[in-house]
Amino acid sequence: MPRICDLSGARTTRGNRIRYRGKAKYLGGIGKKVTSITRRTYKPNLQEVTALVDGRPTRMRITARCLKTGLIVKAPRRKYTWTAQQKKKA
Repeated sequence: MPRICDLSGARTTRGNRIRYRGKAKYLGGIGKKVTSITRRTYKPNLQEVTALVDGRPTRMRITARCLKTGLIVKAPRRKYTWTAQQKKKA
Protein backbone atom coordinates (compact mmCIF):
# COMPACT_ATOMS: atom_id res chain seq x y z
CA MET A 1 0.00 0.00 0.00
CA PRO A 2 1.51 3.35 -0.97
CA ARG A 3 2.23 5.99 1.64
CA ILE A 4 -0.26 8.56 0.27
CA CYS A 5 -2.89 10.65 2.06
CA ASP A 6 -6.42 9.90 0.81
CA LEU A 7 -7.52 13.54 1.11
CA SER A 8 -4.58 15.83 0.38
CA GLY A 9 -2.52 13.44 -1.77
CA ALA A 10 0.61 14.06 0.33
CA ARG A 11 3.26 11.45 -0.43
CA THR A 12 6.88 10.63 0.29
CA THR A 13 9.21 13.28 -1.13
CA ARG A 14 12.99 13.41 -1.47
CA GLY A 15 15.47 16.03 -0.39
CA ASN A 16 19.02 16.54 0.82
CA ARG A 17 20.76 16.28 4.16
CA ILE A 18 23.67 18.72 4.15
CA ARG A 19 26.60 18.38 6.57
CA TYR A 20 28.75 21.41 7.39
CA ARG A 21 32.07 21.99 9.14
CA GLY A 22 33.69 25.12 10.42
CA LYS A 23 32.55 28.15 12.37
CA ALA A 24 30.11 30.79 11.12
CA LYS A 25 31.58 34.16 10.12
CA TYR A 26 29.46 36.12 12.56
CA LEU A 27 30.92 33.97 15.35
CA GLY A 28 34.48 34.78 14.31
CA GLY A 29 35.22 31.90 11.97
CA ILE A 30 36.02 31.81 8.27
CA GLY A 31 32.60 30.47 7.29
CA LYS A 32 30.86 27.14 7.10
CA LYS A 33 31.88 24.67 4.38
CA VAL A 34 29.75 21.86 2.98
CA THR A 35 31.45 18.49 3.48
CA SER A 36 28.76 16.10 2.24
CA ILE A 37 25.31 16.04 0.68
CA THR A 38 23.26 12.86 0.99
CA ARG A 39 19.76 12.10 -0.27
CA ARG A 40 16.99 11.49 2.24
CA THR A 41 13.21 10.96 2.24
CA TYR A 42 10.49 13.02 3.91
CA LYS A 43 7.54 10.80 4.86
CA PRO A 44 4.05 12.14 5.67
CA ASN A 45 2.62 11.54 9.15
CA LEU A 46 -0.20 9.20 8.13
CA GLN A 47 -2.86 8.08 10.60
CA GLU A 48 -5.42 5.36 9.92
CA VAL A 49 -8.82 6.78 10.85
CA THR A 50 -12.42 5.63 10.58
CA ALA A 51 -14.25 8.56 8.97
CA LEU A 52 -17.83 9.19 7.87
CA VAL A 53 -18.02 9.26 4.06
CA ASP A 54 -21.55 9.65 2.66
CA GLY A 55 -22.93 8.69 6.06
CA ARG A 56 -21.02 5.40 6.25
CA PRO A 57 -17.89 4.71 8.31
CA THR A 58 -14.85 3.94 6.12
CA ARG A 59 -11.20 3.50 7.01
CA MET A 60 -8.85 6.08 5.52
CA ARG A 61 -5.17 6.95 5.69
CA ILE A 62 -4.95 10.67 6.43
CA THR A 63 -2.10 12.98 7.38
CA ALA A 64 -2.09 14.48 10.86
CA ARG A 65 -2.37 17.94 9.29
CA CYS A 66 -5.71 17.03 7.70
CA LEU A 67 -6.96 15.69 11.03
CA LYS A 68 -5.95 18.85 12.90
CA THR A 69 -7.61 21.18 10.38
CA GLY A 70 -10.89 19.22 10.62
CA LEU A 71 -11.21 18.13 6.98
CA ILE A 72 -12.99 14.92 8.01
CA VAL A 73 -15.63 13.87 10.53
CA LYS A 74 -14.62 10.89 12.59
CA ALA A 75 -17.15 8.08 12.94
CA PRO A 76 -18.77 7.67 16.38
CA ARG A 77 -17.47 4.90 18.54
CA ARG A 78 -19.51 1.75 18.90
CA LYS A 79 -21.26 1.09 22.20
CA TYR A 80 -20.85 -2.49 23.32
CA THR A 81 -23.02 -2.23 26.44
CA TRP A 82 -26.76 -1.98 26.84
CA THR A 83 -28.18 1.45 27.57
CA ALA A 84 -31.51 2.26 29.19
CA GLN A 85 -33.00 3.24 25.82
CA GLN A 86 -31.99 -0.06 24.22
CA LYS A 87 -33.60 -2.01 27.08
CA LYS A 88 -36.91 -0.21 26.53
CA LYS A 89 -36.89 -1.13 22.81
CA ALA A 90 -36.13 -4.81 23.46
